[in-house]
Amino acid sequence: MKIREQFTCPLEMTHDIVKGKWKTIILYSLKDGRLSLSELQKKIEGITQKMLLEQLRELREYGLVEKETTEGYPLHVEYFLGDKRGKMLIEAIKILQLVGVDYMVEHGMTEILDKKGIRYK
Repeated sequence: MKIREQFTCPLEMTHDIVKGKWKTIILYSLKDGRLSLSELQKKIEGITQKMLLEQLRELREYGLVEKETTEGYPLHVEYFLGDKRGKMLIEAIKILQLVGVDYMVEHGMTEILDKKGIRYK
């Protein structure tokens, strides 16, 4: 994804960096540590490997996610939050998660929360 050259504020830039269905979910999935591609894909219901790789590439370009490849057979690749921007965004994403939980509880949509083990009481 190409970053535009002109913005009206920093929030607009941040929105452009994380917009889309998957980026915040990928970042949130990495909040507890390193994961391989297959572990990430298992954690994120509904994402294809192609889409996951594309989104990870973009997140890496922005310095939100980093990748480490370990030599050997089979080759092992792990993804993790970037020390600076990636970890900074986690606090904001946690707040966004709480807003979503609050809305879902208010509207009786707790089945998904129960299925995922998300506490809401």
